Amino acid sequence: MSEIEKYDATSIKVLEGIEAVRKRPAMYIGDIGEKGLHHLIEEVVGNSVDEAMGGYCNNITVKLNIDGSVMVLDDGRGIPVDEHQEMKKPALEVVMTTLHAGGKFEGKSYKVSGGLHGVGVSVVNALSEWLEVEVRRDGHMYVQRYERGETKTALEERGATKKRGTKIIFKPDSSIFETIELSYDIVKKRIRELAFLNKGLCINIIDERTDTEETFKYDGGIKIFVEEMNKGKEVVNKDVIYFEGKEKDIIVECAMQYNDGYTEKVFSFANNINTIEGGTHLSGFRTALTRTLNTYAKNSKLLKDDKAPSGDDYREGLTAIISVKVPEPQFEGQTKTKLGNRDVQGLVEALAYEHLSIYCEENPKSARAIVGKALDASRAREAARKARELTRRKGALSGSDLPGKLADCSSNDVESTELFIVEGISAGGTAKQGRDRRHQAILPLKGVILNVEKARVEKMLNNEEIRTLISAIGTGIGIDEFDPEKLRYGKIVIMTDADVDGAHIRTLLLTFFFRQMPELIDRGNIFIAQPPLYKIKRKKRQEYVYGDKELQESLISIGIDEAVVETCDKEPLRLSGDKLKKFLGLLEKMEEYNSHFNKKKQQNKK
Repeated sequence: MSEIEKYDATSIKVLEGIEAVRKRPAMYIGDIGEKGLHHLIEEVVGNSVDEAMGGYCNNITVKLNIDGSVMVLDDGRGIPVDEHQEMKKPALEVVMTTLHAGGKFEGKSYKVSGGLHGVGVSVVNALSEWLEVEVRRDGHMYVQRYERGETKTALEERGATKKRGTKIIFKPDSSIFETIELSYDIVKKRIRELAFLNKGLCINIIDERTDTEETFKYDGGIKIFVEEMNKGKEVVNKDVIYFEGKEKDIIVECAMQYNDGYTEKVFSFANNINTIEGGTHLSGFRTALTRTLNTYAKNSKLLKDDKAPSGDDYREGLTAIISVKVPEPQFEGQTKTKLGNRDVQGLVEALAYEHLSIYCEENPKSARAIVGKALDASRAREAARKARELTRRKGALSGSDLPGKLADCSSNDVESTELFIVEGISAGGTAKQGRDRRHQAILPLKGVILNVEKARVEKMLNNEEIRTLISAIGTGIGIDEFDPEKLRYGKIVIMTDADVDGAHIRTLLLTFFFRQMPELIDRGNIFIAQPPLYKIKRKKRQEYVYGDKELQESLISIGIDEAVVETCDKEPLRLSGDKLKKFLGLLEKMEEYNSHFNKKKQQNKK
């Protein structure tokens, strides 16, 4: 028996501040993958947006630099630089190096902010290889640099300026994150969202790596947001229903419009944070919507022999944004995905009921069309229930009667089994030949499956391929009947061809899972097979690669396999293997920088 390791008071390590963040980064930013990486940008931009919400900032610029760093610039008040009374150092340094330090706690500097429950810029600093901050304030410019969260230089004044604001440049630490490759699309999506939620705020995003630049400014705010989401769809009410109100420093804003689809797209935000789990503001809106429309339907004698539609019926085809600005938000959990302020629910409900009632009275044609759509949804729901019962009796929705085209596996251990959904019967035959019969099942689907986004439940249940899919997976579908305990396979792998048709089928399958079995996505049961784009072969060595960048790296790696580079000096330097590979990587990076600077030079000449 091995000696028991000493365990006493000396074994207890207390992590404080920056050290704790670097030791356990996922506790502060969720993970150290792509999501956590982009959360750093969101935190810094969030501070600038808080300035905008307070009425102090009109313009924000976000730039993804060619060296992998990020710049965020605003024209707000600038972070204070005078000495902090308790800490005896500049307030800027306190904000950048101390957890839970900032101007959002007393409610004096910011009436509303999204950062109180956030991780703050100090965590961004801690998880960056380096960070530089410039503050323009009170006619002066101040600069300070940090490395891995620690102060590197003292606060330095660098001349006079008429401008004001804060500029932060930081480079994520590659020793912390799985990847430091920033996605323009991810950053752009959030920037665009923030521009919609803060009408009149101008946010500019620049990607120096690809010479891309876009500016987002929406004077119509969330009203334009709803119009954008319904673009290309047949709308029920032509004009977006919009209202806003303020009470006890709580600001409520709502925009909504119906389309002829069957999917509810209602998004809620609190202090610019996407509350994906909803909360009191969403509950208040939903209650008011159902109550208002049922009251109107009853008073206008639109129900006749029909039952009053349910809340789900009234939300079919609804696109809506509910945004609240709350001085002291109570979020459930560090991730801020659900708002908990009880007073917000009553306020949103009263405001929505008042404005929707007025809208119905002033726009009877649209109101009748909305109620009529809900009645159709109610009747379709009842028809779907009957269709589901009939289909279940035939065994198509239960795992007890498995589809004939399914080549099942022999193991009953859910954790170790995989279901491969393949495109076409012929592909199914090939997949069967290469599978492990014990753990891998193959389900070939014929042709393009039904787009469930544009079909009601009863039509979906009459589709043979959809029924086959439901039966093979075994969980059932929908909010009321989905049971994850009945899942027959731990991994469900979508394996379509690497072409346009394959991408289309993959999208339709993902849409089905997202609408009918979303918990499988949340639980991490859905996978997409990624076919390689290239095969590289040299002598006995061969590799499969999945993209152009990886192709370039593999070509270099294989090409220099047995190569040696030697300088012509008296004491020659020899490079081979990993050293040569690293050297070539640096040359490639220099070539990339040179190309970028030459482009900039040409642009400046013009």
